Amino acid sequence: MIPADADAWQPGDRWLGGGTYLFSQPQPQARRLRDLTALAWPPLRTSRDPHEPGLDIAATCTVAELSRYAPPARWPSLGPLIRGCCDAFLASFKVWNVATVGGNLCAALPAGPMISLVTAAAGSCLIRGLDGRQRRVPASGLVRDVGATVLRPDEYLHTIRLPARTLGGRFALRRASLHPLGRSAALVIGHRDPDTGAFTLTVTAATRRPVGIALAGLPRPGELAALLDARIPAGEWYDDVHGLPAWRRQMTLRLAEQVRAELARVTAR
Repeated sequence: MIPADADAWQPGDRWLGGGTYLFSQPQPQARRLRDLTALAWPPLRTSRDPHEPGLDIAATCTVAELSRYAPPARWPSLGPLIRGCCDAFLASFKVWNVATVGGNLCAALPAGPMISLVTAAAGSCLIRGLDGRQRRVPASGLVRDVGATVLRPDEYLHTIRLPARTLGGRFALRRASLHPLGRSAALVIGHRDPDTGAFTLTVTAATRRPVGIALAGLPRPGELAALLDARIPAGEWYDDVHGLPAWRRQMTLRLAEQVRAELARVTAR
């Protein structure tokens, strides 16, 4: 194992964060590990960027560190959102203390709850390369398909920024699985902007990659079903032992309506 930025990328190199996914299955092509944790990034901090204030989450921040974060009062709905996404791991405290936010994102699995969190919060991802170049991509565009992201082999995820303009709004989360302690088969998160009334809905776990809907205002009861069917082609519903596509679609439509109804009640007060 070597530090992440030790030298140029070589065939057989693999990025190492927490390692819970990397070590969970054989890696016959791996020759050496590039340790991102050796770079000692601060796990969580308030963004100092005057153009985009918010919360910066290091890729090496563990699930346990994120779960202990206490958001300021100006972000009243962020705490429950974080806890809901962390609980969706359904993992032991041992895993929580090792698994990283960035690792969950880069594994690009449909049920990755950190993908759900940062996409629903309109986050952006700072990506760096070993050649010193860096770029920022929307979290909604990081995952291309199951197990595939936009990162090149010699690039790594450095930081995820959740913008303050989104964190000040209201979130509502619903999750479904085949079993009480089963992997997420559908995870739906809604957001309502308190100033403009704009509504967004993010679907993960049920689809091969995150899917979002953005509206100028809250949709009417029953309206989301048609919008989701128009947005998600039949082949985009995920199919594995944790749920058939038709069932995932049905659960997503049901959860989406529950999220819409909750945000309607909250904003009506």
